[in-house]
Amino acid sequence: MVVVCAVDGMAGVGKTTLALHAAHRALDHKDWFPAGALFIDLHGYEETNRLTPDQAIQSLLHQLGVRYADLPPTPEDRAALYRSELAKLGEQSGPALLVIDNAHPASHADRLLPGRGRHRMLLTSRHRLTSPGLPGYRLAIDVLPAVDATALIVAALTAANAYDSRATDEPKALADVVQYCGGLPLALQIAAALLVATPDLTMAEMAQALEEQQSRLEVLDYRDDDGRQLAVHPAFALSLRAQPEEQQHLFGLLALNPGPDVSTEAAVALADAPSAQTRQGLNALARAHLIEAVEAGRWRFHDLLRLYAAARLCPDEPDAKAAEARVLEYYRETANVADVWLRALPGDTAPRLFDSRDQALAWMDAEVGNLVAATAHAAQVHPKTGLSLALCMSEYLNWRRRFDNWLAVGQVGLLAAQTAGDRSGEGLALNSLGIALREVRRFEEAVDACRQAAAIFREFGDRNGEGGALGNLGAALLRMRRFEEAVDACRQAVAIFQETGDRHGEGLALNSLGIALREVRRFEEAVDACRQAAAISRQFGDRHGEGGALGNLGVALLEVRRFEEAIKAHQQAATIFQETGDRYHEGLALNGLGIALREARRFEEAVDVGRQAAVIFREAGDRHGEGLALGNLGFAQVEVGRFEEAIDVGRRAAVIFREVGDRHREGIGMVCLGIALREVGRFEEAVKAHRQAAVIFREAGDRHGEGEVLSNLGAALQGVGRFEEAIDVGRQAAVIFREAGDQHREGMALSNLGGAMAGVGRFEEAVDACRQAVAIFRETGDRHGESQALDNLDIVQAKKRHVQE
Repeated sequence: MVVVCAVDGMAGVGKTTLALHAAHRALDHKDWFPAGALFIDLHGYEETNRLTPDQAIQSLLHQLGVRYADLPPTPEDRAALYRSELAKLGEQSGPALLVIDNAHPASHADRLLPGRGRHRMLLTSRHRLTSPGLPGYRLAIDVLPAVDATALIVAALTAANAYDSRATDEPKALADVVQYCGGLPLALQIAAALLVATPDLTMAEMAQALEEQQSRLEVLDYRDDDGRQLAVHPAFALSLRAQPEEQQHLFGLLALNPGPDVSTEAAVALADAPSAQTRQGLNALARAHLIEAVEAGRWRFHDLLRLYAAARLCPDEPDAKAAEARVLEYYRETANVADVWLRALPGDTAPRLFDSRDQALAWMDAEVGNLVAATAHAAQVHPKTGLSLALCMSEYLNWRRRFDNWLAVGQVGLLAAQTAGDRSGEGLALNSLGIALREVRRFEEAVDACRQAAAIFREFGDRNGEGGALGNLGAALLRMRRFEEAVDACRQAVAIFQETGDRHGEGLALNSLGIALREVRRFEEAVDACRQAAAISRQFGDRHGEGGALGNLGVALLEVRRFEEAIKAHQQAATIFQETGDRYHEGLALNGLGIALREARRFEEAVDVGRQAAVIFREAGDRHGEGLALGNLGFAQVEVGRFEEAIDVGRRAAVIFREVGDRHREGIGMVCLGIALREVGRFEEAVKAHRQAAVIFREAGDRHGEGEVLSNLGAALQGVGRFEEAIDVGRQAAVIFREAGDQHREGMALSNLGGAMAGVGRFEEAVDACRQAVAIFRETGDRHGESQALDNLDIVQAKKRHVQE
């Protein structure tokens, strides 16, 4: 059998160049093809110049030395002579290499096979040559990676002028040119030729000319001084004209899909044709390299081919408008069904388009790029569809934590509702947008959006909608540390859901209320609210809601020093989120568990759990969550004496919070850093870190946090012998904790204050402060704190005796 190598790829990808290069390299090896090479271009994609198999055989016979006058009269006889001449050549001179360029259809290439022998055939085609008559190897050529594409342009410029420095002078513009050419060698060659022909054209100007999609194909058109054309558009046109009219039509319709790729189902909606017929057409276009299969049932254009397909369309034609409406409706209907599955609780019925929640989630994962693009486009041409799409996506985008997408979709959905004059829809869009704004830390805007949503729902008498908006308002106010307002908003939400009998909504609102109550230090009420929230979610089978409530319950239990209960609540929450596949909230639950373990003095376990949480957030790309985990990990590392590690993670946490704009938690990271620095005797650095943290807490209005940092600052000041300053900040800390009703931390502040007073010989005051601390710890049942305060009291009294003696 003759060995055949078939090279295929899209127009302009460099098949012929590669084949000729390979042929020359092969001929350089004298013993490979001693009989030489035969070359013919079949022009298989040109209507006027296309060679028939017989015309190609006549040309090849001429190359073999047969005069046209001596050719046999019939095609059959000429084909027999062709095989005979090749066999004779093989016997006399050895094997030859046949290079057959632009073969289409495959049957034309079949007819040129030389029969048995040692000859080899190298074919190129824009189609995948899968004919059984062409045995051998298939090599699919793809576009160039960025590095090679860049090198191609640089080589072209320096070959024309060794001193041309535009590529090195403007690397960003060069990268843009490469991107706009899509790595297609033909487009890159044209861009390079334009730059060579116009020496005063800067790389930035070339990039700017290619940036506009509507005119990019026109820019990629070059004619030399002899009038020879090098252009992308005609190359694509030749490929498309080789397709039946039905497939040409499908090719154009695919450009109406708004997103980066298209599924077979979406293509069926565009074509309004039977699924089998559409699938057959897609496969034919893929074989012609006019589209490519990215995975089973998904297809995409090369960027330049998409522009070419779009340029052939007239969007205002009835056929195009109808196809566009069909594909947008396909995305809306399917997204709506997927959303029902994502929100469904046990016992709920969901449409059978999907068999499970996981299947619905997988569809959304695959289509998210198309859905975001479809929402933006629909908002302009079909506002009601755009609004529906935006609302259908919110649960998914929240679950996957794609907040930038959610923000974009939410803004588009609001615009669509306003365009359609749909006030109720506007309320829904504002409520969804408010959550997205909160998650990207645009809190003022989030509060404003939720207030507007609540007002609209109130206007329409939609009590459940108003309750949901008030709950989201409370969550946004919490992030702004406006805790009393948050408590009020959440209480209103709870009352509304109780009034309407919406138990599930009541549970969600109680969870938010529990967080708000905790922040205003009403811990027992917070515990009660979170327990109720967890029970209600459990009643409805809402595992995610139950996990969230248990996590918040654990935090509230910590504040009332019920450590073992807090540990259990966090462990249960982590298990739920692990089972439901919610990595982000699993990380949060582990973070809370680490804090609880630390408070229970199970420090090694706290370090281990803290590391797990940090890894989860890092893998998820959640910088804020990673900062939370690192900060708490640092505190645990201090407790086990790993001070250098604690210094490192404390710094990293502070940097992360500074980057994401969370000033309050930046302060917490600085506290961790300050404590670790103090433990290794770097007192001046510790003082600086604590002072920065104190400023941050003061700016945030966090009196309790300010008290904690002042207490730690006092300890650092004692380390450098600045006792009077330590006494001053220690007193401030004790007052803050007394006002807040935090007896435990008041006791710690008084104990530290006693040490500072002893440092300047004020022993009576020092003894009094330490005794107050002992009494407080004894009253609260804090045996560890009491023991530390008694030790401090003994030290103060010993110093007093020493001075007196």
